[in-house]
Amino acid sequence: MTEQRSRDEVKQQVREASDIVEIIGEVVSLRRAGNNFVGMCPFHADRKTPSFSVSHQGQFFHCFGCGESGDVFSFLMKYHQMSFPEALEHLARRSHIELPAAGGAGRGEADPRPRLFAVNEQAALLYQRCLLESREGQPGRDYLARRGCPPEAIRRYRLGYAPSQDQVGWQYLISRLARQGMSERELEQAGLAVRGDQGRGYDRFRDRLLFPIFDLSGRVCGFGGRILGDGQPKYMNSPETPVFDKGRLLLGLAQHRDEIRRRRRVVVVEGNFDMLSLAVAGMDYVVAPLGTALTRQQLRLIKGLVDEVLLFFDGDAAGIKAAMRAVPLVLAERIKARVATLPAGDDPDSLVRRQGREAVEGLLDEARPLADFVLEALIRQHGLSLEGKARIVGELRPIIAEAGDEAERELMISHWAAGLGLYSGDRILNSLEFRSCPRNTTALRPPAAPPPPRTAPSSEAGPETMPLAQRQLLDHLILYPEHLDELCAGGALELLSASSAREIVVAQQGLAAAGCLQPERLLECLPDGMARRYVARLLFSPASAVPPEAEQEEAASRLRAMHAWLGRMRREQQSRELLARITAAQQAGDQAEVLALLARKQGLDRGSEG
Repeated sequence: MTEQRSRDEVKQQVREASDIVEIIGEVVSLRRAGNNFVGMCPFHADRKTPSFSVSHQGQFFHCFGCGESGDVFSFLMKYHQMSFPEALEHLARRSHIELPAAGGAGRGEADPRPRLFAVNEQAALLYQRCLLESREGQPGRDYLARRGCPPEAIRRYRLGYAPSQDQVGWQYLISRLARQGMSERELEQAGLAVRGDQGRGYDRFRDRLLFPIFDLSGRVCGFGGRILGDGQPKYMNSPETPVFDKGRLLLGLAQHRDEIRRRRRVVVVEGNFDMLSLAVAGMDYVVAPLGTALTRQQLRLIKGLVDEVLLFFDGDAAGIKAAMRAVPLVLAERIKARVATLPAGDDPDSLVRRQGREAVEGLLDEARPLADFVLEALIRQHGLSLEGKARIVGELRPIIAEAGDEAERELMISHWAAGLGLYSGDRILNSLEFRSCPRNTTALRPPAAPPPPRTAPSSEAGPETMPLAQRQLLDHLILYPEHLDELCAGGALELLSASSAREIVVAQQGLAAAGCLQPERLLECLPDGMARRYVARLLFSPASAVPPEAEQEEAASRLRAMHAWLGRMRREQQSRELLARITAAQQAGDQAEVLALLARKQGLDRGSEG
């Protein structure tokens, strides 16, 4: 129990130390609205209405469009697909809070990630020393010098070199980290060592220039290596490990995040050296996926930092294909993006080293809107014959299906239809409607029939339909859960006429029994519906915001008012019950009972309980 209590206390400490506005503001563009902050919801497709609200005072968020809500932990878990331990560790690291070690009882083995981060960090230090200081690192230094990479860039990006087996044997890293107490097994878990057929381990990276890959907390998760000799593969990343998922990381983001946020723009390139060469030239607002196609998770890392994404891929067929693969993901994430195309045979690395930064930025300034790029690429590929148009429409179908914004979807459809010379009644459109789209069924044709009507709302009245005094009581029970037991003992629950209001109070009682007295936690335990919407509106209402210095006095004043009202309600209820009993006694001819009951009612009317 002591260990659990200790971890619970640390969770609360981490929650209190983390500013939810700052955390969410890194991925969602927020603006102040009264005491709160609002922006476009990152969890549903609506770019017209800023329905997403973040409370700085309450440290929680809620979307009035889709109903998503929670605290800083649940935001990271939903947006970045983190587990709770990952979210807790991420926030604790940001706040420089040390987490207690997880016990083994009931949970199996301890979390391996802290040790893997430590192994990767030591490997990065060793590889960088090899590159900068050792005789074995000379091939790496020569290679970088030929590419115009200065020592300060080597240090900033913590580049390293893994020497070849011909120089140092097969266990360069294994043997040196063993002296620091790191086992061969741990290096295997980190993806730094491989076990051979004979059962003997050897270094995974040999004769490779290494790029450490960092997470948002600046920890080394893994490595990307470029071979300098004749071996294959030319580029190789760390394998998937508990701390390395290449689809959720971006090379250069750890170093460039502040400049990207300042410029509100990011350039996405394909290769590690594309990123490095552009950054060396002064364009330190560049990132690169790790030798794989761009993913939605990677886009989510940058979408809140920028107003625009520039895709800057190679000018060959593979580069065009990579850009086309990225388009549906960009649309699904509702990100404004353009595509800059390079001359055939060029890549960003070769272009910036040959012509300089100005030439590259000139190309970026001429980047094409997504809709233009897609159509031009497909026309070049298929032509504008009848068969070619049919193929183009077929390839546009899944792209349109992914577009998260309805207005943008309609504009693209109109733009592409005009570009293909397709209009209402065209037989290609009539035969190739987009009914097979998995998400957004829109066609290159006149507007479709209106959608079926929504299901009629429930006839159950919500809390807002209750009399004012009942709503004030409910609001007090939500905002001041420390008064819950006291007021419910006075009959508060029974006096609420709407069942959805009683649902809120019962949920609040459950939270209070668990020791949770934070009003915002109600949003996490209430199902979507009238009760949850009522709580969200209350918590984001300016009327619910009380200055901290006045909060205690305000709470006491409201509590007195609630007790006075409950007292009046009890007396009115007792008065109605006495009147019913008096009527019954009169009908029964029991005059003595009538006189006794009248005396009690007169006493009650004078404010006496007698």
